Amino acid sequence: MTVNFEVNGIARSLTVDTRTTLLDALREHLQLTGTKKGCDHGQCGACTVIADGRRINACLSLAVMHEGRKVTTIEGLGTPDLLHPVQAAFIRHDGYQCGYCTPGQICSAIAVLQEIRAGIPSHATEDLMARPQATNMEMRERMSGNICRCGAYSNIAQAMAEVAGVKA
Repeated sequence: MTVNFEVNGIARSLTVDTRTTLLDALREHLQLTGTKKGCDHGQCGACTVIADGRRINACLSLAVMHEGRKVTTIEGLGTPDLLHPVQAAFIRHDGYQCGYCTPGQICSAIAVLQEIRAGIPSHATEDLMARPQATNMEMRERMSGNICRCGAYSNIAQAMAEVAGVKA
């Protein structure tokens, strides 16, 4: 089946088996290997990408489900000369150790901050009628689907707090 979508701002057309995951389409068909295959079961978050502004586990999503959508991977966020603010904050706060989970962590962090700005509540949001705030607890709850085997969670939280303009 053919799928037409935009990946990192570029219109792409792929012919894939209908069972091909978005993760495999990105890595194997488009050679965008920044998105990592971790558990391949949606439990670790290493494959997190942003689809139409929402974070998703690319390993759990079929490529053909993204017809006409806009997908952003780590490669589409910034350049070495002009990093995305979250990428720059991760560097400043050492928000990575081995780096394997970092692309998924960064994509998730960007989407989490967008969710909070958009007023989308989470399980940690105390008052569902009030706009959620970028508190340490709120951001950590939203990032709980992204596992870091090295344990850089505090550094990631500090990077996100800096970008959100709050205290970690």
